[in-house]
Amino acid sequence: MDAFSIREVIEMAVRTEVLGNSYYSELAAKFKGGDREIYELFTKLAEAEKNHIVAFTALREKVGDEEPDNWQDISEYMRAFVESAFFLGKDKAMLHMQNVTDPLHAVGLAIGFEKETLLYFYTMRDSVREKHIVNEIIEEEKHHIVWLSKYKAQRSGH
Repeated sequence: MDAFSIREVIEMAVRTEVLGNSYYSELAAKFKGGDREIYELFTKLAEAEKNHIVAFTALREKVGDEEPDNWQDISEYMRAFVESAFFLGKDKAMLHMQNVTDPLHAVGLAIGFEKETLLYFYTMRDSVREKHIVNEIIEEEKHHIVWLSKYKAQRSGH
């Protein structure tokens, strides 16, 4: 199995944010005519993902080609993560989203996607010198989970 380069790991972070933006934009469109609160939540999340695309693209330009210590192990973990079914594999959230009609189910899928994304970014952060950039995005991703969880709790009565 070939190792990913640090630039490829960051490129996959960009791809993840593109998927997130698409996911939330599609969900916002799906619920536009109904629940205004869920529409606004998904619109806000889509916009945040756009900002992350810009940040990771800038990070990709800053990193050199020098790989960090223990890169082989990190790279193998990142490859396994990217190939996992939920994150970018055949059962990824985008496929589930196409058939979702219940806002609470959509929020549940979004929370799962955000958690998987956080795990990826934590590992990536440990691999780059520019930790502050990834830390900022991690903090925003945590906020996404809070927003989604609050919506879910309000709607489900928990």
